[in-house]
Amino acid sequence: MANKIEYEVFPRGGENTAYARYFTGTSYLNMLTTQGVPIGNVTFEPGCRNNWHIHHAKSGGGQILLVTGGRGWYQEWGKPARELHTGDVVIIPAGVKHWHGAARDSWFVHLAVEVPGEETSNEWLEPVTDEQYGVLD
Repeated sequence: MANKIEYEVFPRGGENTAYARYFTGTSYLNMLTTQGVPIGNVTFEPGCRNNWHIHHAKSGGGQILLVTGGRGWYQEWGKPARELHTGDVVIIPAGVKHWHGAARDSWFVHLAVEVPGEETSNEWLEPVTDEQYGVLD
């Protein structure tokens, strides 16, 4: 199992303790900016993933993921998981139930860009089960 990322574009940041209850495994968060458009550099240890969640907004909103390292997964509710690699971009519209995280054997890093919107909020839901995650390579 890989124990590090060969090249990290932005500093890793500290352990993501503020949101740890919404993750299976350990993640790290470095907020690159909180002004204008919030952008966080999120690093997942191998096997780490966040819970199912929804970005709500009255208008606009959602999230964009810009993959900067490693290998991971993104899945929308009711759809097959999509394998992610450095350079991939994921557009997540508001109101879509989804999760994202690292592959079992790889660190995974993405920039999480919060799309501006009106009356935005995040709703954290149930964890991705070991059965759901276990079918991914």
